[in-house]
Amino acid sequence: MATVNLSDYQPLQLHDAGSFRIGIVVSEWNDFITFNLRDGALEVLKKEGVKEEHIKVFKVPGAFELNYASMQLCKTGYFDAIIAIGCVIRGETSHFDYVCSAVAQGIKDCNVLTNVPTIFCLLTDDTKEQSIARSGGALGNKGIEAAVTALQMIDFKRKL
Repeated sequence: MATVNLSDYQPLQLHDAGSFRIGIVVSEWNDFITFNLRDGALEVLKKEGVKEEHIKVFKVPGAFELNYASMQLCKTGYFDAIIAIGCVIRGETSHFDYVCSAVAQGIKDCNVLTNVPTIFCLLTDDTKEQSIARSGGALGNKGIEAAVTALQMIDFKRKL
């Protein structure tokens, strides 16, 4: 488990970020966490020069629905990258394990079955406090990291 802030943002200085098209799928479940992750991602994308009209945000009810929405966005051919944002906090049943595993597999499928980098930004924490710490608290904002990853993967793909 991370115990330091890994989200310190260093500008990437990409020369063509204005042409990047990014889809963000954000779960409304635990929105007090996921909307912070979304906002962190949006801040970085805009700082790097991605045009606001090239960023599309789509809400889905829960983490499980991230898979369907992300795959559908990949299939449009419009987006250069997708960021899938969600938060699952462990409860008293095995539901947590099933949802986390399914979302990980679904996002992996987007990456191997399509030509669109799909970034996994699903917090899978044991407590609400851990999620808060990773969504703008003491341990940073994983949404920032997801945006940086999306930009780097687009850049990687364009250099091929």
